Amino acid sequence: MKISIIGGGPAGLYFAILMKRADPAHEITVYERNGPDDTFGWGVVFSGKTLAHLKAADQVSHQRITAAFAAWDNVDVVHRDQKITVRGNSFSGIGRLQLLKILQDRSAQLGVNLKFQAEVSDVDQLSAESDLLIAADGVNSTVREKYKQHFQPTLNVRSNKYIWYGTNRLFHGLTLTFREREGGVFAAHSYKFNESTSTFIVECDEQTWTNAGFQKMTDEETRGLLEDVFANDLSGQPLLSNNSRWINFLNVKNDHWSHRHVVLLGDALHTAHFSIGSGTKLALEDAIALRLCFDRQKDVRTALAEFERVRKPIIEEYQAAALESCVWFENARQYLNLSPLELAHAIMTRSGRVDEEQLRRRDPEFIAAYEEEVSRKGAKSQRP
Repeated sequence: MKISIIGGGPAGLYFAILMKRADPAHEITVYERNGPDDTFGWGVVFSGKTLAHLKAADQVSHQRITAAFAAWDNVDVVHRDQKITVRGNSFSGIGRLQLLKILQDRSAQLGVNLKFQAEVSDVDQLSAESDLLIAADGVNSTVREKYKQHFQPTLNVRSNKYIWYGTNRLFHGLTLTFREREGGVFAAHSYKFNESTSTFIVECDEQTWTNAGFQKMTDEETRGLLEDVFANDLSGQPLLSNNSRWINFLNVKNDHWSHRHVVLLGDALHTAHFSIGSGTKLALEDAIALRLCFDRQKDVRTALAEFERVRKPIIEEYQAAALESCVWFENARQYLNLSPLELAHAIMTRSGRVDEEQLRRRDPEFIAAYEEEVSRKGAKSQRP
């Protein structure tokens, strides 16, 4: 089968790996508009469950990925200069470029044809030359736009602004930090992904962003202001920019996932808010699910229909939870009257994916401290 893949991100590369492993006779070409060392962003996060899926799908790449991981089990919430730790959460981080290099090397080792700095200008022509066309070309997918009357996408721009930085301040665990400044509320999502660097994403609402004057600031001025806001958290380390700019999260959904022998994959198909750390995870699991459909169905259109049938309910459930988390952060200022313990509890249960009993099993000491505080406050409020 001749397979063309537009987009050399995790979804496209991993699908190429899995299909080439399944049948070396497949002729697979990946077209990537950027160079092999060009990537934006810093680290990405995987859960323990995702790692199990990767190990079952391709042990070679799994071994290389996990060898480069920074792993942790704690979520730290910083509020009013107090850090609350919740344990029992299995996560790992890796640099985005390091992940891509591993997948590029594995693809090349298997005989996948990788074409970098290759912009596909004629999607129709490439489609006509292919038995299967994978559109893994990101959140602003040109293929999705080309065939939008068939895919019927819904693109929902969320209200918060966010900017993706790195820092050499090492955060050992997923850390959510809340800071207030002149009536504005800033939230930072940070985690170590190698021995020297952490991801540091700053998010704020439109009111905070406008009042701070970010729209008139240079990159250096923006970093300077945010380094001041999070001075107590960065320990003197600067924020590192990599084409970092303020953007609004785009929530992507598609009514239909394929058109003839063309199928969307990864962020071109769906997005989930970064606060639950799921974009790369979902992209890789998309690739696994699609390859399994080709194991069961040899006809391309039948396999693509099967992919949508089995995968769509899973994605819809995940996106619903991610939207709950997104909305929570859009309204973060209304929760800052909570104590640090109460805020940590609200954060851990915000998306509905973790309930009270799951949280109790993960970290009984945290729940005990939280319940003691709630009980003490309740008793105090009932005093005459």
